[in-house]
Amino acid sequence: MKHWMSVWVAVFGLVCATQIAVASDDFAVVVSKKANFDDVRENAVMAIESRGVKIDHESFIADMLARTGRDLGLTKAVYLRGDQLQFCKADLSRAMMEADPRNMVFCPFIINLYVTPDKPDIVNVAYRKPYVPGASKASKKALANVEKMLADIVRESLQ
Repeated sequence: MKHWMSVWVAVFGLVCATQIAVASDDFAVVVSKKANFDDVRENAVMAIESRGVKIDHESFIADMLARTGRDLGLTKAVYLRGDQLQFCKADLSRAMMEADPRNMVFCPFIINLYVTPDKPDIVNVAYRKPYVPGASKASKKALANVEKMLADIVRESLQ
């Protein structure tokens, strides 16, 4: 519980300091800020790589939806830009899965970056919450460490 309070205090401070919007629910955290997509994306890549981590895969979701939408006769733009950066951090992944093998569902870690047509100057950076109801103490601790890393990467992305 103490860890969650420190995460929320940090997020609150970030909101106050940089005028960003934070949305959180049971499965995702989205942080939004008026910014340039390419700058935020570059910051996200640097934030991930500065942890000694290699990005395993980049998915260009907005491009894929536009391409397949044309093939399906669907023309509504969901995103103007939308990418996913997938990666693994060995120590966090191992601790998470040693605590509970089912935690594999949270791997790889993914940072999502997107801009929607209705707010073209707002960049959203998001991640799935690594949370399991009723998890063991060890699993909760491991997942909290993963979430802290993801929240830190999001914060660094929007600096």
